[in-house]
Amino acid sequence: MAEEGESSQEKTEDPSQRKIEKSAEDGKVLTSKDMFVFTGLFGGLLMMFAVPGIIEPALGSWGALLSLERGADLDALIGQRITEGVKMILIAGAVVGLPLMILVVLTQAAVAGSLNFAPKAMSFKGNRINPLKGLARMVSMKALVELGKASLKVLLLFGVAIGILYVQAPKILQLPFRSLGEAVATAGSMFPAVLGGLLLMLAVIALLDFLWQRHTHVKSLKMSKQDQKDEYKQTEGSPEVKAKIRRMQMESSANASRQQSALNDVPSATAIITNPTHFAVALKYDVGSSQAPKILAMGRGKIAEMIIERGNNADVTVFRSPLLARALFFSGEIGGEVPEMLYQAVAIVLAYIYRVDRGEDLERPDVELPEDMRFDEFGKPLVA
Repeated sequence: MAEEGESSQEKTEDPSQRKIEKSAEDGKVLTSKDMFVFTGLFGGLLMMFAVPGIIEPALGSWGALLSLERGADLDALIGQRITEGVKMILIAGAVVGLPLMILVVLTQAAVAGSLNFAPKAMSFKGNRINPLKGLARMVSMKALVELGKASLKVLLLFGVAIGILYVQAPKILQLPFRSLGEAVATAGSMFPAVLGGLLLMLAVIALLDFLWQRHTHVKSLKMSKQDQKDEYKQTEGSPEVKAKIRRMQMESSANASRQQSALNDVPSATAIITNPTHFAVALKYDVGSSQAPKILAMGRGKIAEMIIERGNNADVTVFRSPLLARALFFSGEIGGEVPEMLYQAVAIVLAYIYRVDRGEDLERPDVELPEDMRFDEFGKPLVA
């Protein structure tokens, strides 16, 4: 019992391709929030330095919105400035937001290995708004780990900033003794160093977070040997089911082979019962014989068409009776006698054909079958 429980709990096996695909369908893919923060901030700063000519006009436009001319109509001016401000926000969002959004999407594609869209992950789940489960998530080990990571990141970034400012301390101490222009220029010269140090630390944090997230993601996908067996049964089928399928395939192949070889006996048939082309059964009966009629050949689809064609070439009478044709097909066997429950129906048909072949002018008989010998085209009993 102990060994069984241990083997069922230990997840030491690498995930299968099916497990990875199912996880992606549920929206559980490798991701790194810190990688998004780094690439988003880096991309935004890169845009600022790459297109410096945009920043100054943009700030000037915002400043113009806040300036009021003496004697202006405030009611009309406020509405106009709000409209212009909204337009500027939308333009800024398109110019800055769209490239950053594309950058974040590409980052996720690089982290996960491909883009993944999982509608199932966006579906409503009641447990997401369950306060008890929400509280459990807040005090879980994963939440504590995330809190520890966040605290460590703040300490690292704060430490880097303090370290850089410490190195720049001589310049900072001289700022009060310089003119405003010189002080601003000095502070501006220190900005790239501070920004570069923070970005470098963010890059390190993003890399460490990526490695950690990859480790936890792969660990969450690990499978036990029992998981692998269960998945194999679900995808490939249990050995019993596979054996049954193979047996059915072999039987189907054998039936098809018998039907094909039985076509050579069609020219010697007494009659062919059809449905009219989907099913065909060739019967043989010797007048005066004490034996029941024999099924020489039968088939459906293409085999049925071949039986009818060979029967026509040999001048064998073809009698159209869908119910009887299906009853013979689903209850009889090639080379065997007509089932006893169909004796009367077959006898009526053969007697009619015998007399018609002798030149008599007769009305076509109505063939009645027992209720449990009535089948549809799929072999299912017809309900009266």
